[in-house]
Amino acid sequence: MDRRKFALLASGLTATAWGAPPQRDTPPLDVAIIGSTGRGDYGHGLDTVWQRLSGTSIVSVSDDDADGRAKELAKLKLPAAAGYADFREMLRVVRPDIVAVCPRHLDQHRDMILAAIESGAKGIYVEKPFVRTPAEADEVLAACQNQNARVAIAHRNRYHPTMKVVAGLLRDGRIGRLLEIRGRGKGDRRGGGEDLWVLGSHVLNMITMLAGRPHSCSAVILQDGRPATSKDIRQGAEGLGTLMGNQLHARYLLDNGVVAYFDSVANDRTQNQGFGLRLIGSEGTIALYADRNPLAFLLPGNPFAAIDPPVGWLPITSGGVGVQEPDPDGIHRVEHHDVAAKDLIDAVRNNREPLCNAAEASLIVEMICGVFESHRQGGKEVAFPLVRREHPFLNW
Repeated sequence: MDRRKFALLASGLTATAWGAPPQRDTPPLDVAIIGSTGRGDYGHGLDTVWQRLSGTSIVSVSDDDADGRAKELAKLKLPAAAGYADFREMLRVVRPDIVAVCPRHLDQHRDMILAAIESGAKGIYVEKPFVRTPAEADEVLAACQNQNARVAIAHRNRYHPTMKVVAGLLRDGRIGRLLEIRGRGKGDRRGGGEDLWVLGSHVLNMITMLAGRPHSCSAVILQDGRPATSKDIRQGAEGLGTLMGNQLHARYLLDNGVVAYFDSVANDRTQNQGFGLRLIGSEGTIALYADRNPLAFLLPGNPFAAIDPPVGWLPITSGGVGVQEPDPDGIHRVEHHDVAAKDLIDAVRNNREPLCNAAEASLIVEMICGVFESHRQGGKEVAFPLVRREHPFLNW
């Protein structure tokens, strides 16, 4: 994939769905749920969100675990006849308008998404992370283009209205010149490659939304303090595929010249408080705490100067800086996928891309695999889009 095409596919980064127009009076869209009990289950509520929306009707469930399928049918108040053991059979028989790909296990996503698109579904909502490799992302993007299908990814923070406020603060120069961005995962037992995939995908998605696309990446992966080698390759949890290391440090040069960092250290003793990112400017710092409310805070002043008297962090909400959240119910809807699901419905009905779409998610896959590819090359800077589309550790 050449850079021009890569940029075109990532153009969804500038799309917006805050304040999308209300749905027209049209029949509800049929939704099929794909789960996998014991292998990612039903994600973080990707199955039940459709019950709360007036524009959709859940019509079927697939789950290869009989007990799990029965429990899910009961939870969604569906008859036994609406349950399927094979998601491909369900899609072939039901031919839904929207498919929810719920399992957290990443190795199932590619097949489930492609099957949904091939069945004629026009909207697919997928648990994060998206897919395992740039090659898999390429397949999904091509299928979407051929079938005019829309894929949205469950990066909930991407739909948070405070993100729009933060973007406005950056645009208006509230923190002066943006100097660098520092992101971290949770730094728990998953620190390193697993943290990069599972939590880092959220952080990288916020970076690209606020500061644009990456030009290149350089990184180092460590195992117990030493550079990781091919002997440290292991199979990751939750179908993540091949991983290595319990510590990593990545540097992204963005197209606008700003440098963004992502760091993850296993058991770093921060008690998950570092999960998010900091936008460091010449006249202030903005901290974003993923999946928390308030989502963001502003610390005014030159971050490199000794400030006397000291200033405190100011909360940033959908209402602005230092303003109490004016719409707590709206934030609740973001946290439970209602906003993302409604955006996907609107995208299907109005033939547009969802806010967090397949092109945007593909960019995150590139950024994650870019870390692995750079380390494989001894920390060399690698350019985006990546030349190697398969997993960097394949045949290493």
